[in-house]
Amino acid sequence: MNPYLKLLVSMVFISHGLSAAEPQQLTPVSVEQVQELTVSPKVEFVGSIYSRNNAQLTAGVAGRLQWIAEPGAQVQKDQKVAQIDPLPLQLQQQEQQAQIKRARIEMDYLHGETERLAELAKTHSASAFELAQMRSRFALAESDLHIAQLRLAQIEDQLQHTAILAPYSGVITERLREAGTDVNRSDALLMLLDTYQLEARIQVPVKYLEAIRQTEQVLLHQQGESLLAAVSTLIPSANMRSQAFEIRVSLPLTNSGNWTAGQHITASLPTASDSNRLRVHRDALLLRQEGTFVVVVDEQNVAHRQKVIVGPGEQDWVSVKSDGLKAGDRVATRGAERLTDGQRVSITNS
Repeated sequence: MNPYLKLLVSMVFISHGLSAAEPQQLTPVSVEQVQELTVSPKVEFVGSIYSRNNAQLTAGVAGRLQWIAEPGAQVQKDQKVAQIDPLPLQLQQQEQQAQIKRARIEMDYLHGETERLAELAKTHSASAFELAQMRSRFALAESDLHIAQLRLAQIEDQLQHTAILAPYSGVITERLREAGTDVNRSDALLMLLDTYQLEARIQVPVKYLEAIRQTEQVLLHQQGESLLAAVSTLIPSANMRSQAFEIRVSLPLTNSGNWTAGQHITASLPTASDSNRLRVHRDALLLRQEGTFVVVVDEQNVAHRQKVIVGPGEQDWVSVKSDGLKAGDRVATRGAERLTDGQRVSITNS
């Protein structure tokens, strides 16, 4: 054989042997672990903010209205918001005090006469009839004094009601009477809105009643601001027309300055019981005509394609359902597009 030909054949066999000895090149992939989390399905409902106290303040007594607070005035509890002329009642008070003094003088006189006749009756100098008659007059005078004292207490109580005090802190929203006018007892004078004790009222479809019944806190949103507030009342009575029930949520006093009665708010409420779900990174999803898949990389760094059902997501993560997937599994997030079942890979981010 030609020596050059022998050399060429030898080089071919050597090259083929070296190629067979080289290891198979592994596909590099990045992986993320499958996570398990508790999911609380929620739906947002629109509600409104109400003041827990929004009342008409009335005149406690009849008389001439001397002064009344202006709309928009901020008042504290027990601060005066209106004044009725107290002079007529003050004159009645003085008159009744004089009546009491007169009744006391009469009673003291009859008390002395009763004692004097009782002494005379012992020596038969006064008859039993005269003594009984005097004792009756004394008892009547004692009763008259008590009635006069009660009448004075009534006048003094009315005098206290000539100054109308705020029953709670808030703001005057409307003035219904003007100073200088005569008012009767129970006439409405002004509207007082409590700006500190606020609550959100939310109408919720009755089909969610069972899911919301055990809810203790609600996340409220308005104009980019959010707060977590406690449920104060759940009214399990559905409106016949709307088929909705009402829940009321108390707003914390520390936040009442940023929220006001009449505002619309959005409330996030649970619509089903909490459940445990698996979630994977969005980059792990492979969308194919036959469905959605993830590629699981086992402990031997072997790839296995797993079909999943995709649920709701949040930011970079999405919930999935799959019989063969569990928390802690590694799924490929980069480099999985051309992998096949059983293919070995190398982990680049382990």
